[in-house]
Amino acid sequence: MFSTFYAPVLFLHSWGRWIALVAAVGTVLAAIRRRDGAAERWGLIAMTALDVQMLLGLLLYFLVSPNMQEILAHFGDAMKDSASRFWAVEHITPMFAAVISAHVGRVLARNAKTPGAKRSRLLVAFGVAIVLMIVGMPWPGRPGGRPLFRM
Repeated sequence: MFSTFYAPVLFLHSWGRWIALVAAVGTVLAAIRRRDGAAERWGLIAMTALDVQMLLGLLLYFLVSPNMQEILAHFGDAMKDSASRFWAVEHITPMFAAVISAHVGRVLARNAKTPGAKRSRLLVAFGVAIVLMIVGMPWPGRPGGRPLFRM
């Protein structure tokens, strides 16, 4: 039913990861350089990119990916296969945690009493989000790995 959307959604999700990762790195670098306005803007871009990535990922996970439909239909067997397990659990878990870290970090930063506290909170939250994104990405060569740039 939704299979016609699979290729474009996968393409957008694949390229969107780079926008999210670059924006999160931009947030951390701006916080380190004490550029409060830039850190705020980069943080908003990163959080927005992560939200779009989450939406696209959930569309793939539950609706349009034929691979995920097969994995979810035979979940117990999928856990025995490293590539299937990556897509069913090892990709989605750190990515959700990255989205949560970015949202919590922005809220905590906005409620900070001092600019230094704001920068520290952005640095920690988006630093954690970066690590989680890197851990959850389907790097080439690992089970479930995909090309770095999908065409």
